[in-house]
Amino acid sequence: MITTIIFLSIATFVSTLLGGLFAIKFKNKLHYIMAFAAGVLLGVVAFDIFPEIIRQIQIHNFNSVGVMLALVAGFLIFHILEKSILIQHCHDEECFTHHKHPDIGVASAIALAGHSLLDGVGIGLGFQVSPTVGLLVAVAVISHDFTDGMNTVSLMLSNKNSDNKSKLFLLLVAVAPVLGAASTLLFQVPASFLVLYLGFFAGFLLYIGASDILPEAHAKESSYQLMALTILGTLFIFIITRFI
Repeated sequence: MITTIIFLSIATFVSTLLGGLFAIKFKNKLHYIMAFAAGVLLGVVAFDIFPEIIRQIQIHNFNSVGVMLALVAGFLIFHILEKSILIQHCHDEECFTHHKHPDIGVASAIALAGHSLLDGVGIGLGFQVSPTVGLLVAVAVISHDFTDGMNTVSLMLSNKNSDNKSKLFLLLVAVAPVLGAASTLLFQVPASFLVLYLGFFAGFLLYIGASDILPEAHAKESSYQLMALTILGTLFIFIITRFI
C-alpha cells in the first residue's frame, strides 16, 4: 500500500508540473487560460468541494454554520491579505487599479501549495479507509492537479512575477501533494478539521476566481469567446466529477 501511495502522489507531481509548463508555454494567450481557469475554480467549488462538505456534514453530523464561517474566513482573509500587500507596496494609482503585485502572486501560490499538500493528505487518508477509496481520491486529485499547476503559473505571471520565479513556485505546488501523502504514514487528521479546511479553501477559491482571475482575463477586452471558455472550464470539472 505504501508503494501505491507513493506512486500515485508522484503522478500528482507530474500532473501539476505539466499544467504549469503548459501555462508558461502559452503565456501570450494567458487571458484565454485564465478565463478557462476561472471556470475551473468555480467548478471545483461547486461540484467537488461543496458535495464533499455536505457528505462529511451528513456522515459526522457536523454543524454547517462552522463550515460556512470557515468559508467566509477564507474569502475575507485572502481579501485582507491582498489589499494589505497593495497598501504596503503600491504607491501609484495604476497599481491599485490593476491589483497587480508580485507578492500577491506569491501569496496565491502558497495558498495553492497548502491546498495541494492536503490533496496529498487526502490520498493517504483515503487508503487508510480502504484501497478503493484511496484510489478514487487519487484519481480525483490527479485529474484536477493539472489545472492547479496552470492556476499557479497564471496567478504568478499575471501579478508580474518572472518565468523562473513562477517555475519555482510551480515546483513547490507540485511537490506538496507528495509530502502530504507521505505525512499520512505518521499521523491521522480528524474529520472535523478537514471539513473546516474544505470550507476555508472554498472561500479562498471563490475569492481568487471572482476577484483576481476572471477580471484579469477580461482586463484587455471582453468577448463571447472568453465567456465560453469560462463556461467550458466549469463543464470540464462537472464532467470529471461525474466519473470519479
